[in-house]
Amino acid sequence: MTALIVDETGAQRLVGYTIDVAQPDRCARCRLIVDDRHLNRHGVLHGGIAVMLLDNACGATASLTVDETGRTPFLTISFNTDFLAAGKPGGVTARGRIAGGGRSLKFIAAELVHDDGTLIATATGVFKRVPGLDKGGDA
Repeated sequence: MTALIVDETGAQRLVGYTIDVAQPDRCARCRLIVDDRHLNRHGVLHGGIAVMLLDNACGATASLTVDETGRTPFLTISFNTDFLAAGKPGGVTARGRIAGGGRSLKFIAAELVHDDGTLIATATGVFKRVPGLDKGGDA
C-alpha cells in the first residue's frame, strides 16, 4: 500500500515533490522528478531543493513514530547536509530513517539518491515533536 502526501503545503505545490508515508519499513520517502525548474545555474539540482527533500523525508519519518499518517508535526531543530554528487535531471528520492531519540526528540538520518543509483547527498537532523500543532494525532 502507498499513501502519498501531495499538494499539502505551498512549498510542496511550488516544487512538485510527493511524500510517501506507507512503506513497510516506516521510513518516509520524498520524491521529485527533477527538471529545468529545479536546476541551478550549473545545470544540476539546486542544493536548497536537495535539502528540502531530505528535510521533508526526515520530518515525515519522525512523524511516523507516533502517527501512521505521517502528519504529526515535528520541527527541525538542527540539520546537517553533505553533498556527494551532482543531482541530474530525472527522478530522485530522499529516504529518512530513525537513528535515535526519545519521546519528543528524534535523531534522523537520510539519503538522497537518483534513480540511476547515484548517492547525491546525505543528511542528519534533530526533530522535535510539537504537540500543540498536532493535526488529529495525540497531544
